[in-house]
Amino acid sequence: MDRADPSPRAPALLAVEVIYCPRSGAVDSVALRLPAGSTLAQALAASGLLDRHGLQLEGLPVGVWCRAQPLSTLLRDRDRVEIYRPLTVDPKESRRQRYHLHKKTQKARLQSAGTSSQ
Repeated sequence: MDRADPSPRAPALLAVEVIYCPRSGAVDSVALRLPAGSTLAQALAASGLLDRHGLQLEGLPVGVWCRAQPLSTLLRDRDRVEIYRPLTVDPKESRRQRYHLHKKTQKARLQSAGTSSQ
């Protein structure tokens, strides 16, 4: 599937969504209607997300549908443009911390249940 070659039945206006998660659990999403032939960079500029979050276009990690793409990528109807942010915690470490918290919580519940039934 070549992203640079829009289909011959491409609509005159593209429905595109631009998404940015500034922090865990927060999502800023903007739905746009752009002319056919619009690029990823044009969608980012039209969304207003760069200004709203103080982001610089140069060197910004972006993609379409979970795949990193260059700013010159031509968009298709119903594409989801994503602005990526660096991870603040290693995913493996985060899972490890959640596991230990879960185990600690389970142990406390079992001890609590054992003392209340006696």
